[in-house]
Amino acid sequence: MIHDIMPGTEELLNSGEIVSAYIGFDPTADSLHIGSLVQIMTLVHFQRCGHKPFALVGGATGMVGDPSGKSAERNLLSEDILDHNLNCVQKQLEKFLDFNSGDNSAEVVNNYDWFKNFNFLEFIRDVGKHITVNYMMAKDSVKTRLETGLSFTEFSYQLVQGYDFYWLWKNKNCKLQLGGSDQWGNIVTGTELIRRKDQGEAFALTTPLIKKADGTKFGKTEGGNVWLDKEKTSPYKFYQYWLNSSDEDAKNYIRIFTLKGKEEIEALEAEHAEAPHNRILQKAIAEDITERVHSKEDLEMAIKASQILFGKSTTEDLASIDENTLLSVFEGVPQATISKSVLESAGNVTDLLSEVTDGIIFPSKGEARRMIKGGGVSVNKTKLTSSEQPVEFDLIQGKYLLAQKGRRNYYLIVVE
Repeated sequence: MIHDIMPGTEELLNSGEIVSAYIGFDPTADSLHIGSLVQIMTLVHFQRCGHKPFALVGGATGMVGDPSGKSAERNLLSEDILDHNLNCVQKQLEKFLDFNSGDNSAEVVNNYDWFKNFNFLEFIRDVGKHITVNYMMAKDSVKTRLETGLSFTEFSYQLVQGYDFYWLWKNKNCKLQLGGSDQWGNIVTGTELIRRKDQGEAFALTTPLIKKADGTKFGKTEGGNVWLDKEKTSPYKFYQYWLNSSDEDAKNYIRIFTLKGKEEIEALEAEHAEAPHNRILQKAIAEDITERVHSKEDLEMAIKASQILFGKSTTEDLASIDENTLLSVFEGVPQATISKSVLESAGNVTDLLSEVTDGIIFPSKGEARRMIKGGGVSVNKTKLTSSEQPVEFDLIQGKYLLAQKGRRNYYLIVVE
């Protein structure tokens, strides 16, 4: 999990004293995504080793925008939106860090608290004079953007982040900043500011940016980011993201994102190697992370939902998942919407699956009859045995029927 480490950092951490360290989190959305999990886990491990973690949510820096790793200037947010985002992010962090463990209790800090009364003239006099333009221009985050354009706002970001480190060093005895490897330049600016302004000593440690084995971006799907908020990414989709990781990626993920020990991980890898098709590693990761990010109940619902789609399941299993999970599992499948009176007037299952649903499932009664006769059609996970079978099914969540044609073709009938 370590990419770069400043000389003297290991000695500091092994000194026997409680060390305070911080990581900054970007409040540009009202939820963190799994890209942030690397840094959350860094703080979790740090606290488990007896040290004190600070999570800095950037109310002030969120108004400026960090150019690191960005190809273009981003939109700046209003104070109200940032406040809402900060509250949401803090609640997510509280799921992972212990805020009531005595001397090494975690703390959340907001840099807006020390920037809100800091005027521009004071800042350029008290902070800007200590860091040269040459020093700032040498940073990769600046150099890579010079050709496409970099505003003064973004150029000044490293000074603002550097002052965060200085303030926490001065006021919270925070001697170490942690972050992703793309933050190295910003972090080192902080250590330099502490040295030049107060002749103090501070340290830096960064983690590698995660790259997937196939070259695609970690934490992204066709639908966008994989969020920690279940309203943005359902627990089912969250679970599936980890379950679908490659064997090579799974070996990396289980070391970074779970708290399993070396022996347990190696035992899981050995078991996985004997029968890779059982996806032992992926299941271990998906279960561990889904339960910690969401809850045991959400994990159980996600597993049940996965079995409905990919394994053997019953009508009772289908009836037991909630509406949000059902819609998440069958997002994108063809849908037909009918009224209750139309459903009740359907003569038999052949009518229901052809004419009544506008040919979405079967274009004709003849095709429906042939496939039902061949045993390839089910409704609500119950196989149809006769094309003349009456329409007598309990609605899932009081409003849905699930039709299945063959092994993989699903259709959702919405009854309003």
